Amino acid sequence: MRKQWRFLPHDTGRVESLMRSADVPPVVAQLLVSRGVYRADDARHFLDAKLVGLRDPGELPGITQAVALISEAIAAATPITIYGDYDADGMTGAAILVNGLRLLKADVQYFIPNRLEEGYGLSVEAIERLHRRGRRLIISVDCGIASVEQADLCRRLGITLIVTDHHQFGDRLPDAAAIVHPRLPGSSYPFGDLCGAGVAFKLAWALCQQASGSPKVGEAMRSYLRQSLALAAIGTVADMVPLLDENRILVLHGLRSLQADPLPGLAELMTCGKLTGKSSLSSEDIAFSIAPRLNAAGRLGQAQLGVELLTSPAGERAHALAEYIEQLNISRESLQRSVQLAAGKAATTDFDPEADPAVVLAGTGWHLGVIGVVAGRLADKYCKPVIILSQDASGVRPAVGSGRAGSPQFDLHAALAECSHRLVRHGGHRAAAGLTIEDHQIEAFRDDFFEAISRQSTDDDSVPEILIDAQAPLGQLNLRTVTQIEQLSPFGQGNPRPVLCSNRVTLAEPSRRMGGGDRHLSARVLQHNVQIRAVAFGQGDWCEELNACEGPIDIAYRPVINEFAGRRNVEIHLVDWRPSVAAALPAES
Repeated sequence: MRKQWRFLPHDTGRVESLMRSADVPPVVAQLLVSRGVYRADDARHFLDAKLVGLRDPGELPGITQAVALISEAIAAATPITIYGDYDADGMTGAAILVNGLRLLKADVQYFIPNRLEEGYGLSVEAIERLHRRGRRLIISVDCGIASVEQADLCRRLGITLIVTDHHQFGDRLPDAAAIVHPRLPGSSYPFGDLCGAGVAFKLAWALCQQASGSPKVGEAMRSYLRQSLALAAIGTVADMVPLLDENRILVLHGLRSLQADPLPGLAELMTCGKLTGKSSLSSEDIAFSIAPRLNAAGRLGQAQLGVELLTSPAGERAHALAEYIEQLNISRESLQRSVQLAAGKAATTDFDPEADPAVVLAGTGWHLGVIGVVAGRLADKYCKPVIILSQDASGVRPAVGSGRAGSPQFDLHAALAECSHRLVRHGGHRAAAGLTIEDHQIEAFRDDFFEAISRQSTDDDSVPEILIDAQAPLGQLNLRTVTQIEQLSPFGQGNPRPVLCSNRVTLAEPSRRMGGGDRHLSARVLQHNVQIRAVAFGQGDWCEELNACEGPIDIAYRPVINEFAGRRNVEIHLVDWRPSVAAALPAES
């Protein structure tokens, strides 16, 4: 689907003022202004993102009560279970607390449900099993805020339940002994977008302060918290929460910790992902290398091994776990390609891009571990909400679905809530959600879901947009300029890598497909005798059309620095392209 290019307006006066007052290069000043940063103090705060900018953990709602309960349990040698989610956010958050409680000499174990057999969140069966094993304190990580029935069961069994979560609430809160949540009703915490691992990090930090009897902790705890920053960074990037405020600080310093002193299991995983030896790590290294490998373990029902990797000492076991998870990721990629091919074919017959406000596709036996990724790929392609449903081949169990919003203006969780009478259950948040539905309800659900999304839509939603920060000739893309742009990192949700455009570019040679399944595109583009490599991830289908295009093209792209064999070169990641028009593109609109 072709997208509309919208150029962000530039205020020359503000850019020049910020250059002088904040002493930043012109390109950085321009990008800061386009992000609404106008004052020197705000610019320095954004660029520096100092660790002292993290709020004291005691300010997080519910944390004081949780720390008191956990401290009492440690003193009484009460058996504690960390109950995490099976995605990268849940795994890293669980590992943060397991490592911390081990440091504090607690009797601690962890439990991660099997995605394929047990599903998301606290389950009655798992709680009963843990009770039979003598576990008397359960701390949830990245789940539990909607587990009302399960909390009631814990009360009846005499299990103390502490919920740490960041997801949307249900109709009422669970009756837990403590709830740690950045948006807890009745509280006024100023930043509600921490992920599950971010919440777990704050709890771990508060526990270290409590154990030390001071806001300042000893060297062993400082070392533990520094390494936990890396885990919090992985969870934050993987869960696609906005990289603003505290999240930006966690990721920036977590990346530094990840490079300087990674946990043994992370060091092994980084070796598998070919990240060792890089001069610096980026949020993209997490998003495209580390997080997919951890998520692969969860998607294929092996999330327990992900937490074991992140809590293991150096040695053969950590190496073996990383190698096994690497193989799981290869299997996940193969399964994903298969489901994506099937869903893509279904979309050509079951979806009208012009008339349908959303995409709902169902298939028998589509692997539950990859339907969310496939939903995300199709949502990116169509810029509309996408639900992918996997139906049970035997017809005995309900269909399980995963959805992605496709665009920031859509609230997937709210739309599913409107259709809840059609569903067995659902959960998630604005951008991503899951559901369970009986097969006979699917057609009616599709109609109701379309209506719910239509009510969220406006006329402006009909044509998807690409926001472009500035025009730039390829000749400006040198290492110095792109290094200056990197000052705005870490990039991600809420702080995207800047998108530039260049006009009347030609192909220096025919583009070609690359990568497994020919999924990606590689090209060399030329403008005014300046040639640069361009890559388009997931856009192998552009190849034939691009090569057949007569005349010059306009390209929208993200400039990056590629490191290979010790060399650093500028390349561009294509976002979109179109045949050039006779006149130059406008500077703003």
